[in-house]
Amino acid sequence: MKSIEILSPCGGPESVDAALRTGADAVYLGAQRFSARHNAVNFSDEELKAAVRECHRHGVLVYLAFNTLLRDSELEDAAGLLKLACEAGVDGLIIQDMAVYEMARTACPDMPLHASTQMTVHTPCGVDSAVKLGFKRVVVARELSLESIKELCGRDAEIEVFAHGALCMCVSGQCYLSAMIGSRSANRGLCAGACRLPFSAEGKPGESEHALSLKDMSYCRHIKELEDAGVASLKIEGRMKRPEYVAAATDALFSARAGGEPDYGSLRAVFSRSGFTDGYLTAKIGSEMFGAREKEDVWAAAAALPKLQKLYEKPEKRFGLKLTFTAERGEPMRLKAFDGELCAEVIGDVPEEAKTRETSAHEIEAQLVKLGGTVYFSEGAEVNVSGGLAIPLSKINALRREAVSRLDEMRIEKLSRPKSFEVGELSFAFPLPLIRKRPELRVRVERIEQLSRLGLLDEKIIIPLGKEEEYLAAGYAPERAVIALPRFDSDEKNTAEHLGFVKSLGFSAVECGNIGHIELASKLGFELQGGFGLNITNSLAARHYFAAGLETLTLSPELKAGQCSKIACPGRLGAVVYGRLPLMLMRACPIAAQVGCKRCTRRLTDRTGAEFPMLCRRERGYFELLNSRPIWLADRLDDFNLDFGDLIFTDESPERAAQVLKAYRSGAEPQGEFTRGLYYRGVD
Repeated sequence: MKSIEILSPCGGPESVDAALRTGADAVYLGAQRFSARHNAVNFSDEELKAAVRECHRHGVLVYLAFNTLLRDSELEDAAGLLKLACEAGVDGLIIQDMAVYEMARTACPDMPLHASTQMTVHTPCGVDSAVKLGFKRVVVARELSLESIKELCGRDAEIEVFAHGALCMCVSGQCYLSAMIGSRSANRGLCAGACRLPFSAEGKPGESEHALSLKDMSYCRHIKELEDAGVASLKIEGRMKRPEYVAAATDALFSARAGGEPDYGSLRAVFSRSGFTDGYLTAKIGSEMFGAREKEDVWAAAAALPKLQKLYEKPEKRFGLKLTFTAERGEPMRLKAFDGELCAEVIGDVPEEAKTRETSAHEIEAQLVKLGGTVYFSEGAEVNVSGGLAIPLSKINALRREAVSRLDEMRIEKLSRPKSFEVGELSFAFPLPLIRKRPELRVRVERIEQLSRLGLLDEKIIIPLGKEEEYLAAGYAPERAVIALPRFDSDEKNTAEHLGFVKSLGFSAVECGNIGHIELASKLGFELQGGFGLNITNSLAARHYFAAGLETLTLSPELKAGQCSKIACPGRLGAVVYGRLPLMLMRACPIAAQVGCKRCTRRLTDRTGAEFPMLCRRERGYFELLNSRPIWLADRLDDFNLDFGDLIFTDESPERAAQVLKAYRSGAEPQGEFTRGLYYRGVD
């Protein structure tokens, strides 16, 4: 049975050597565009092709990280990168944006696709949805326990799990903190790491308070459990890290997979944030998971680098080589090289008669097994040589080098075969969107009592799953409501059962924030509506979701107003136009970690004194960090050529909610603290 794959990060060419020489089975890397680690060195077109050849020479697979969100203006350039990936012979694409999915499915259907962790897949229905779409592999959320991971394995898709490296505070794909604070989008590869700045649950933080910073993960001691669970690949985070880090982490996983004890001292020295955690995997989510990078960590790294560089000084011996040499009087010399799968044969000169001393079989064998500097180790050499022949050892060496080189080329050719790329029906000439009226308003509430003073007219109402009986008891009709599914689901089976009950009450519409929601709700026959968590930023992705059966789509809050208005596809489009945008979706509560649940302050404060409210969804197993100021666009709705705008009420009182709705109906100017979000300044 094939061993679990060790997948190493490569932010630049030197990291490729570090990964190859310490035991990686596969690497993932990014081009200089459309990579979720935009600030890594990354690879030029020629460097990408060279890296693929070198990895394939070692029998190592290469996955291209193509996992950022695209705008309409970038789709044609993205198709060019897709063509390059096909020409280079990469072994798979890691993608987030369904526009890339649509392009790949149309232009190069033979290219294997991996669902990025940015797609927030964390449930059985999420994996099943990816399988139906044709994804070969799913990179699941980092926040899963071993038991949850077991549920996802064996569902007709390979499961890839992050096993070492940095932990984001937020579930991947659902973070808007960096974008809102500094216009640098994590979904477009430019996360500024705002969560690593000082935050506190007890007022303005000191420099050493990092309430949103987790320790790095390390699952080295759990590899056998993950392998037994059915996990296909162990992924190391770190395309922004230096080659020594890549070498140390790869070597640690390689040693642990073989049953050895990883060198935690070197791992911690090269990079850590006050140590490591396995809290998510072991379902021990608590304060011990939190940690920040201290001066001692930095000093330890500087001292460890020279030692770690020695890990990848020499090539790793990956293939056993059997050599058969034949030299007969009057016939050209022949050398066959067999590595267990591939066989190369080279032919040399006709050997000369010995004038003084013949060349012995022992001498020839001694030259043949000299495989230093190659990826081969000797499994023996068979020498068949007639007596009385003189064969210069330089010619033996030349034959050996040629045979090894041919084997290398054969392996490269086998693994690097270009994949066909045919533009076919692929088109980025989208028709202009319809001219719509002023967006209709929809109301999303956290508590049913927030509806009591609104004086609702024909506005749609979005309520959380679990509030439906209270909603009906308050006298509201089920047909005007949309049920918002939990953004992170730790018990999908229970959710499915609950949705069956909800349907029996007369509710018919569900809001979906990830592809797992779409699979779950469609099975139960609900009308599907798309939430902002789908991260739709272009017309091609919007068309994909409409074709999948979603009747409405709330676009990404990272788009400008003008970009929202130019999304062209059938159906109803909208945007969040009021409210405290959820900036982070978290499994670990930073407030509980700092002060405990009993002393909950319900907010975090940053170094500027800005306060960010927290929504506690402990019963669902997650928490949401809200923006410090609400979006206000009542006076700017005419800037949006959309069908609807969502008003999100979270911590507002019923009275405040009523004031806001009234203001949006009349187009009132903002009062008090507010933000225009990213609708005018945009993101990088």
